[in-house]
Amino acid sequence: MRPGRPRVGAAAGSVVSTSAAELDRPAWQRKGELVAAPCTFAFRITAVSRPWCPALFPCCPVGRGGVLALCGASRGREPKARALLQICFGELGVVLAFLLAYGSQGLNHEGWLLLALKSQMVDTLHHLDNWNARDPTPCAWRGVNCSLPPNPAVVSLDLSNMNLSGIVAPSIGGLAELTYLDLSFNEFYGTIPAEIGNCSKLEVLNLFNNNFVGSIPPELGKLSKLVTFNLCNNRLHGSIPDEIGNMASLENLVGYSNNLSGSIPHSIGKLKNLSTVRLGQNLISGNIPGEIGECLNLTVFGLAQNKLSGPLPKEIGRLSFMTDLILWGNLLSGVIPPEIGNCTDLKIIALYDNNLVGQIPSTIGNIRSLERLYLYRNSLNGTIPSEIGKLSLGKEIDFSENYLTGGIPKELGNIPGLYLLYLFQNQLTGSIPTELCGLRNLTKLDLSINSLTGPIPAGFQYMRKLIQLQLFNNMLSGNIPPRFGIYSRLWVVDFSHNNITGQIPKDLCRQSNLILLNLGSNLLTGNIPHGITNCKSLVQLRLGDNSLTGSFPTDLCNLVNLTTVELGRNKFSGPIPPEIGNCTSLQRLDLTNNYFTSELPQEIGNLSKLVVFNISSNRLRGNIPLEIFNCTVLQRLDLSQNSFEGSLPSEVGGLPQLELLSFSDNNLTGQIPPILGKLSRLTALHIGGNQFSGGIPKELGLLSSLQIALNLSYNNLSGNIPSELGNLALLENLFLNNNKLAGEIPATFANLSSLLELNVSYNDLSGALPPIPIFDNMAVTCFIGNRGLCGGQLGKCGSQTSPTSQSSNSVSRPMGRIIAIVAAVIGGISLVLIGIIVYHMRKPLETVTPLQDKQIFSSGSNMHDSTKEAYTFQDLVSATNNFDESCVIGRVLVAQCTEPF
Repeated sequence: MRPGRPRVGAAAGSVVSTSAAELDRPAWQRKGELVAAPCTFAFRITAVSRPWCPALFPCCPVGRGGVLALCGASRGREPKARALLQICFGELGVVLAFLLAYGSQGLNHEGWLLLALKSQMVDTLHHLDNWNARDPTPCAWRGVNCSLPPNPAVVSLDLSNMNLSGIVAPSIGGLAELTYLDLSFNEFYGTIPAEIGNCSKLEVLNLFNNNFVGSIPPELGKLSKLVTFNLCNNRLHGSIPDEIGNMASLENLVGYSNNLSGSIPHSIGKLKNLSTVRLGQNLISGNIPGEIGECLNLTVFGLAQNKLSGPLPKEIGRLSFMTDLILWGNLLSGVIPPEIGNCTDLKIIALYDNNLVGQIPSTIGNIRSLERLYLYRNSLNGTIPSEIGKLSLGKEIDFSENYLTGGIPKELGNIPGLYLLYLFQNQLTGSIPTELCGLRNLTKLDLSINSLTGPIPAGFQYMRKLIQLQLFNNMLSGNIPPRFGIYSRLWVVDFSHNNITGQIPKDLCRQSNLILLNLGSNLLTGNIPHGITNCKSLVQLRLGDNSLTGSFPTDLCNLVNLTTVELGRNKFSGPIPPEIGNCTSLQRLDLTNNYFTSELPQEIGNLSKLVVFNISSNRLRGNIPLEIFNCTVLQRLDLSQNSFEGSLPSEVGGLPQLELLSFSDNNLTGQIPPILGKLSRLTALHIGGNQFSGGIPKELGLLSSLQIALNLSYNNLSGNIPSELGNLALLENLFLNNNKLAGEIPATFANLSSLLELNVSYNDLSGALPPIPIFDNMAVTCFIGNRGLCGGQLGKCGSQTSPTSQSSNSVSRPMGRIIAIVAAVIGGISLVLIGIIVYHMRKPLETVTPLQDKQIFSSGSNMHDSTKEAYTFQDLVSATNNFDESCVIGRVLVAQCTEPF
């Protein structure tokens, strides 16, 4: 080295010249010079403590006197040494740059460590701009705190919430006096440096809310003074290292919302000071180790939403200071140990959504401090222990979705602060205890989906804080207490699917808070009270399946929040008023099976948000209003079983969201519009039972989503069956029977791989049945009534007799004539009965039997349809060839084929 070349001097970071005297020293003793010792390449940084060097330059071992040495230069190994030296000096780059630029300043070694840390970060908001190499120490830098003079050292580094990103450099491990490290709420990525384990005085390590990956370094187990370890909300994976048991001072272990896996280490039992465990939302599996019972200071034990299995260990009963037991959303099995009753400080037990079985232990009643008890969505059985009534501080109890039996214990009425009680979806029996009416703070009560009987307790109507009452799917009887709603600010009332009688209370919406009213499937009578139809807060009104009367309540159309109206299967009558167009928020309108008459008003087209419209089984007539096709978000449209006439408008093709379309059993005429083929989301098309004529549009073969059914039966369709129907690969049910179709069954039907039912009977089809395997499993009655059809079950083509005639010949002719005579007599009697029925049908509406009580189902309704109504006696004579014997037998066979739905 030439005289005057800079070197690192006595004060770390200073730059001095190499004196002539130094040149006389052995080469390896010269300071600041890269030299070749007999076996070493070495670079010496004077006045730098030896522990600092490997932390900043981990690839360079420390030689004597603070020399960073790379051995292996002798005996021909110089190239390898040079390569290692290049790696080492790659880490030195940033520091050397600062040394060369600001060498005259006195920044201490911890400052250089922090600058090395910063060099790997991206500081877009310039939070660390005052980290200046000209400063003697980093103690005034943002986020840095130091101990007191005369030898200040970095004891705290808080870089939280600074929008920093990048990796955390290993140099962090050189901060030997560090007690507090907080890097939370940033965007750091990469792995957690194992060198943090060298910060032996660290007490708080906050790495949460970043993007760290990799596993938890086992070297962190050396942090014996660590009290808080928080690494939640990262992307860490792998198991929790067993070395965590060496963190003797650890009190708070928080690591939820990662991808940690493996089992809980048994070494956790060594952590005698542990008070909080929060490791939810991971992939931790295996059993909960019994060693957890050694953590006697544990207060919070949270491992929700993992894959823990096996039983809850009885050792958990030793944790007498525990306040929160949160293990929901796992695969825990077995019984709840009765020892849990020893945890008398518990405030919350959340064991829901597991596979726990057995009874609810009565010892839970000993936990007098318990406020929230969640055991729902398990497989618990047995009765609810009466000791639950001892939980005098209880606020929320949820035992729903289990297999609990017996009655609801009246002792639950002894919990004065209870504001939530959910017991729904069990097998509870008996009546609702009147003692529950004493729960003055109860706001939410759900006893639905049980087998409860008896009346709704009258005291419920006086519970002032009650906002949600759900009792649906039971066997409750009697009337609804008449003062319901006067004292309670009810939001949700659902008494559906019971045996409740009487009328709807008029004050249910007195407080103007009611959002959902569901009283469907009961035995209610009378009109809808004005207090309901004027309820401005109402969003859903569901009153179907009752015996309610009156006309359509026009006041409903003034409710701006109303999205659902279900009045189907009642006895409402009269026309649908034009005011229906004011219900502009409606999404679901179900008026099926009533006595609505007249024409469908064109104002229905104003309901632009309508998704479901079902007005089937009424007495509507006239043309289908074109305005209905302005409801372009419709998904289900059902106008079946009415008396609509005219053609099916081509505007139906403008409903791109349509999934179900049913116009069956009306008096529609004309041709089937080909534009139906554009309804790409259609899964079911029912237009049977009309008077459509012409051919089947080949465009129906474009309905690739058609799955449930294509029903074109009982029309006057003619021509050939389009081969394009074979493209409907998802179709399960195809009904073309009782038309005038001709030609052969297309061979493309072999492509109908999902087909379950096919009916082409009573057409003019001819030719051989295609050799399709599914045809071999279908009843012959699905093909009869086609004189020219042969092959398969119908017999060989060209034979003189069909299966129908063969079966007829097996009956003697005298017996056949007797059958024919009997059939004629029965037919005559039937005509008389039909005349009587027609006479009564012409009476006023009040005397007519409801449509839902009829036993005859139409061709558009379901899988149990009979033939179309209104055949005359002459039709029967003609169709049976004057009651010929073969026809008698043939008609019996028709019932063996599934009819369309």
